[in-house]
Amino acid sequence: MNPWILLTISICLEIVATNLLKVSDGFTKLAPTLGALAFYGCSFYFVSIIFRTLSVGLVYAIWSGVGIVLTAIVAHFAFGQKIDTAGLIGMGLIICGVLVINLFSQTSH
Repeated sequence: MNPWILLTISICLEIVATNLLKVSDGFTKLAPTLGALAFYGCSFYFVSIIFRTLSVGLVYAIWSGVGIVLTAIVAHFAFGQKIDTAGLIGMGLIICGVLVINLFSQTSH
């Protein structure tokens, strides 16, 4: 399968897992805890497959950077968590960094 599609799926799984972690209330609720562990496990499995064709630096930069930004956005809508100006600037810089690595770095491919 296309590694970019797998990376997209992996990022989505990680976002779901992280938000289930919030719902698990510190691992005190069984269903969201098990869901978080399962989604993290699937996400890491896909990342391990992606590493066969794409570099660790590229994959991890995109996976973590996009994951951070999208998790914050989901948490804003799902849990009412505030994103202030500094947060927006930081997320913008993360996305810029991911774009620079993806578009211009020759060592990451």
